[in-house]
Amino acid sequence: MSTQSTLAGLRRSPGSDRVLAEVDALLEDLLGQLRGILVEVGGTVPQHGPPGLELDLVGELAERVRHHGKRLRPLLARWGWAAAGGERETRHRLVEVAAALELLQLFALVQDDVMDRSAERRGRPTLHVVAARRHREAGGLGDPELFGDSVAVLVADLALSEATLLASRGEARVARAWRVMATELVGGQLLDVTHTAGRDRDATAARRIARLKSGRYTITRPLQLGALVAGAERAVVDRLVGWGDLVGDAFALRDDVLGVWGDPALTGKPAGDDLRSGKPTVLLVWAGEMLPERHRGLLEACDAGELDEDGARALGRAMRVAGVREQAEATIAETTTRAHDALAHLDTDDATRAALRGLADAVAWRSA
Repeated sequence: MSTQSTLAGLRRSPGSDRVLAEVDALLEDLLGQLRGILVEVGGTVPQHGPPGLELDLVGELAERVRHHGKRLRPLLARWGWAAAGGERETRHRLVEVAAALELLQLFALVQDDVMDRSAERRGRPTLHVVAARRHREAGGLGDPELFGDSVAVLVADLALSEATLLASRGEARVARAWRVMATELVGGQLLDVTHTAGRDRDATAARRIARLKSGRYTITRPLQLGALVAGAERAVVDRLVGWGDLVGDAFALRDDVLGVWGDPALTGKPAGDDLRSGKPTVLLVWAGEMLPERHRGLLEACDAGELDEDGARALGRAMRVAGVREQAEATIAETTTRAHDALAHLDTDDATRAALRGLADAVAWRSA
């Protein structure tokens, strides 16, 4: 894959780098406004809590806003805007929506870490883990885990509130698309929780969960929002949504692959968490169909929530030998090819079409 086809290359490309810089500036301004509100209501910027348990609410938000991930969502919004012929007068709205997407991502990650009991994110301890440790060290009253979860949920709530305020400044079509995205994200997460608890292995449900909780809010909706900001006609938006769903499906399946076989040094989180928690992924559906009888005990332990680290590694090896990894790679390749073919029907300039193709390749074949 060429440098231009990597996410880093796309972030540095002319136009995208400027949009991301403006997003960063807007987010810093927003953080300053939040500190100002705390001064206004409290007379000073309070450390929320007594000594040892104090929490800088805006500081915790800032720490995570500034620790960037792949920045896929603002990139997709930018290229959706470009594909729809976005012009200078709508650029400020593009930056606002792109910043809102960064905050929505922060909300989703913090909430996801709490629900999945994840200890690491992007190579750093997760917020609920840090807060729980602080509670234990201070000898706080009550359950340290509940304290950590509560802190994380509150920081995530603030991120979601600010994201929604930013996104709702535009026209009705943009606000409607944002509402749909937020609703399907939460709905997808709820399906993930309920199907995990029910030990459900159904291919249709697994694909629906992956699309709603991952592919749509990562790829499709940011692309759609950017196009709507640019004033795109319905036909253009529909074609972008169709392309986005294909790329989103490849993104979600790659996420599942990395969750089982990824290198923690690159992904920033432990491998095997999805197996230990019995997530209803299509990989486990295929494992149920493809694993030989001698490895059925590993699947049963997965269903029972009894896989430890060694067990998760053993199940991952068995799935690879049985051909699950091979089937996943073939499915990603086929889906990405269909996405490339769909670009031929998109009425835009060659540079934008090439950038979208590069984005599809980058998310499909990424290692982190």
